[in-house]
Amino acid sequence: MSELTVTFEPESVTTEALAHLGEGHIAYVKQVRSEDVPDLFPQAPKIAPGLKLFALHAADGTPIMLTDSREAAIANAWSNELQAVSVH
Repeated sequence: MSELTVTFEPESVTTEALAHLGEGHIAYVKQVRSEDVPDLFPQAPKIAPGLKLFALHAADGTPIMLTDSREAAIANAWSNELQAVSVH
């Protein structure tokens, strides 16, 4: 089995290329507060304040889903053939 080495040179990556990095392949899970939900998911029903939730976002930042468990967000990513990563 051969090993692939990739060297990242930031100055050679355009802003546009960076914006599309991971598109269609990567999604990220981010913990959010219920107070932040209206900004991320305007169509969501009103949620009680003070709750810890998890949002799944496409690589470009587009919100995909909201759930009360990190595991459910990751499962949704996998079911849509996306590799889930966490952000803090």
